[in-house]
Amino acid sequence: MLHINRTVQMNSSRGKSLTTKKMKQSKFPSHLNLRQVVGEGTLHIEFTGELNDKMRGFYRNKYTGPDGEERYGAVTQFEATDARRAFPCYDEPAVKATFDVTLVVPKNRVALSNMPVKSESTDETNENWKVVKYERSPIMSTYLLAFIVGEYDYVEARDADGVLIRVYTPVGKKEQGQFALDVSVKTLPFYKNYFQIAYPLPKIDLVAIADFSSGAMENWGLVTYRETALLVDPEISSAKCKQWVAMVVGHELAHQWFGNLVTMEWWTHLWLNEGFASWIEYLCVDYCFPEYDIWTQFVNQTLGSALELDALHNSHPIEVPVCHPSEIDEIFDAISYSKGAAVIGMLHNYIGDADFRKGMNHYLNKFKYCNAYTEDLWDALESASGKPVRAVMTTWTKQMGFPVIKVTESQENNKRILMISQEKFCANGKIPEGDKSHWIVPISICTSQNPDQPVQTILLESKSTKVTLNDVQPGDWVKLNYRSVGVYRVQYTSEMLQALIPAVKDKSLPPRDRLGLLSDLFALARAGLLSSVDVLKMAEAFVNEDNFTVWSDLALNLALIATMLQYTDSYETYKVFGKALFGPIAAKVGWDALKGEGHLTAMLRDLVLTRMGRYGDEATVAEARKRFQAHCDGTMTLHADLRSPVYGTVLANGDEDTFNKMLKLYDEANMQEERVRISRLLGAVKDEKLIKRVLEFAMSDKVRSQDTVFVIAGVTGSVKGRDMAWQFVKDQWKELFRRYETGFLLPRLIKSVTEHFVTEEKAKDIESFFESNPAPVAERTIQQSIENIRLNASWMAREAEAVGKFLKEKFNS
Repeated sequence: MLHINRTVQMNSSRGKSLTTKKMKQSKFPSHLNLRQVVGEGTLHIEFTGELNDKMRGFYRNKYTGPDGEERYGAVTQFEATDARRAFPCYDEPAVKATFDVTLVVPKNRVALSNMPVKSESTDETNENWKVVKYERSPIMSTYLLAFIVGEYDYVEARDADGVLIRVYTPVGKKEQGQFALDVSVKTLPFYKNYFQIAYPLPKIDLVAIADFSSGAMENWGLVTYRETALLVDPEISSAKCKQWVAMVVGHELAHQWFGNLVTMEWWTHLWLNEGFASWIEYLCVDYCFPEYDIWTQFVNQTLGSALELDALHNSHPIEVPVCHPSEIDEIFDAISYSKGAAVIGMLHNYIGDADFRKGMNHYLNKFKYCNAYTEDLWDALESASGKPVRAVMTTWTKQMGFPVIKVTESQENNKRILMISQEKFCANGKIPEGDKSHWIVPISICTSQNPDQPVQTILLESKSTKVTLNDVQPGDWVKLNYRSVGVYRVQYTSEMLQALIPAVKDKSLPPRDRLGLLSDLFALARAGLLSSVDVLKMAEAFVNEDNFTVWSDLALNLALIATMLQYTDSYETYKVFGKALFGPIAAKVGWDALKGEGHLTAMLRDLVLTRMGRYGDEATVAEARKRFQAHCDGTMTLHADLRSPVYGTVLANGDEDTFNKMLKLYDEANMQEERVRISRLLGAVKDEKLIKRVLEFAMSDKVRSQDTVFVIAGVTGSVKGRDMAWQFVKDQWKELFRRYETGFLLPRLIKSVTEHFVTEEKAKDIESFFESNPAPVAERTIQQSIENIRLNASWMAREAEAVGKFLKEKFNS
């Protein structure tokens, strides 16, 4: 039984509040707008509902009990508009309320809500049940309310300010919550000091949920997570997993201020929540774990994914008008999260940390327990910094896309003269006719004279400008976008690019700058603005590279080319190119960790051995098979950081016996991290019968509904697997649509199984299918996938032959 008393309060974005029970509705498509006090009253509603299996609203959560039996609990997921599935409400972010929650549950179950327990008593009608009443919540939006019933253990601690923190785990696994607890104990005080506002609730719980569609959810005081985003086993969790948990914990705890204390006025401003949290999670993790070099990873993971998506003609602005729940689900994407984070990072760099913190404190204090618009944040930061924040940032949030900054140079009187101009960057290299896009762009410039700080910073307000650099000698390299903090690509002349190559080889160009340069070159080549052959030659300059994140970006870009070359007879030679590139670094890191080696070395080993295995390197395959067999027969357990490369390699180069052994490991695994790792790698198999088995396995009861999408996606790494996955999705469409009709799992499924095709025929097939089988939650994703297919087809027509010739001459001569 669930009982909720709800006192409704409407908060205007100007920090004023009105208490009301009767509401006046504004004209559609605007959301409900409460502006009149009509009087007070009490509304009592009795209602019944069901624990659904949609992972939305109030839903059932299947888990394995301590005795190994299958059991069910209950959990909530209300963002964005699913509180209405649990109880009648005005389910909109600006219609805030306080909540008094009472749960009636079995005595042997844990029952949690946002606030601490106020009282607990035996149910008068059933002595085996208890009545749990919770303290009144602060005024908040419906989507942040939460309640959970199930069986859990927990570990607890108090932070430096006395806030009680608990991490709830499956029964018998509380040690797996210790890492997240340690991170939380550091994180809450960090945010308190950064914002200069204390965490406002007396407790915070972090709970591992078995059936959970997203990565995590920031319910105020009761944060829910997938098990893989919260639990860390000291023995079998990889460095990659630990970092992921730290990032997700940092992200969700940031929301306790930015999103919960101050909430966006409407879903158009979703990015205010997600973009900011996606930026400051890096600041937090850098504080907790400086050895992660996390800001270099920001360039690869966050900025890179934002630029990739936002270069499409079917992207969207950061701020999108929203009129329907399905439109809300669609904008939980790389634009709201990653581009939002990237523009916040660019702004932070532009105004400086001190003024940024001052502005954030003013914003949070002014709008706490209320709602705000994007412009409210800009005004606070502008007031703190004295810089034209609103004018600058409006060009980044109100319009789609980003610029490519083109630079040429000349020498006059011992001074280097740069001519800098901007135009819209498009993934196909073609600016739409009549496009008037224009950005106000902070640009920082560094040179070989001092790579570790910018020699000049300008604000590009017009289409072009002239910059004079003093004390830069002929032959010195010049690089724009110092540390890759700007949300733009840079296109150099051939001469300027050649001057940078020695700095890449000897690593005098810092990692973030090497990474940014590399990423820009691959993007320009994909757009047809550079030759892919020239970019592959440039990639060879990274022969001495030792930075994990630079290798990660290089691997990602090379994999995209590999996907297209799979449709040509050049693919086998391309794998030789890959082995030549990754071979030296693979030999350097080896198979076994050295005493005292760092976190990033472990991640680099995982990355390069995975690539060498996928390229079919004989020595790598042989070693992986030997270690896999020892792991299976119990003579030597695989180290956590070696499991992904070993599993992937033996599957990609294995047979049915290997596949069956992997399924046995899956069945025996008692941690979700290991099951997810295995299930997502199963699709590496090459045999058609085994691919079919993977697809059938994905839909079986052995795979949780939230993981099915990623198991299917795992088979798309080969031409045969891609074709089979797309046909499988079409054949299983009714069931897949039933499962994932709302939320963002359906868009992810569609993207993964469609976007890597390379022909117009496939693009039309996909268009035709979704014309007959509409998926409202994925409409934009479908168009983006089709656009990517056509980009691939253009690349094939333009570049495949030249790349094949380059590879043949290099390795067959």
